[in-house]
This record gives sequence, structure tokens and C-alpha cells, in this order.
Amino acid sequence: MKDLTALFFAAGCADVRSHIQSGNVIFGASDTLAPKVPGLISASILERFGLTVPVVTRSAAEMKQVVRGVPFREAGGDEATWHVAFLAAVPEPARVASLDPDRSPPDRFEVRGREIYLRCPNGLARTKLTNAYFDSRLRTTSTVRNWRTVLAVLEMMQSL
Repeated sequence: MKDLTALFFAAGCADVRSHIQSGNVIFGASDTLAPKVPGLISASILERFGLTVPVVTRSAAEMKQVVRGVPFREAGGDEATWHVAFLAAVPEPARVASLDPDRSPPDRFEVRGREIYLRCPNGLARTKLTNAYFDSRLRTTSTVRNWRTVLAVLEMMQSL
């Protein structure tokens, strides 16, 4: 994570911190720099490590909305089964409509803007609701985080 945070500093970001070994980096950036960060960091990772890695970012305000928008709260259930797939772009409505809601019972998902909320009672490792499935169907890039990580990242963002 030290090498990853160094890339953010080199890109011009400030207050760079990481959340455990999860690949989550919290940083400050100007309004001009912020939209460029995903491309800059992705290119830096390729140059430094030879890896093609998608970088998806959210602002603190957007993360608050993600937490507020979780659709599973009213239905109850164990928060340990909740995950969020963060999308690089808003998918086309027709692509969202083509997703199979019964692909992986009893797992459930709901697409809201640039997020897909997932509830996977049998664990993320057993679901057929994978990044590859969503990325191919929605023609965007996703990265998934468990609910505990989403809450921890938001807390870190609010302390900047």
C-alpha cells in the first residue's frame, strides 16, 4: 500500500491514506485534478508494476449517498452479506434492464446510478453476480467492496 499511496502523492494528491490492504486510497484533490486521478493512477500502476488495474473514485459526498441509498435496510438481514459494486460509469438503462435478477438465488442486486448494491447471503465467493458478469453486461468497469469497508472508507473520508 505504501507504493500505491506514493503514486497518488506523485499525481499531485494531498492527505493520501490507505485503508488496510484493500486497495482503497483516500485522498484530497482539487476540482481540476480529481477527475483525472483514475487515469493518472491507472497509467502509473501500469508503468510501475506492469499491471492493468481499473481505478474507480468517489467523493466523500458520493460515498455518503452510497451509504444512505442501500436498499436492503428495510428488508433487514445481516449487513455482513451486503456489498457495493462501484462502477466507472453510469450504465445505459437498456443494459441494466437486461440483467437477470434470478441469476444467482438467493443473491439479490439493485443498480442505482454508478453503484450496484449486492446482498449475497451465501457469501461473495459463491455468487454468480461477479465483476465479470456486470462489466460485460453493463459495458463498464466495477470494483466491489463489502459493507464494512464501505463504512470504514466513508469514515476516513469524513476525517480529511
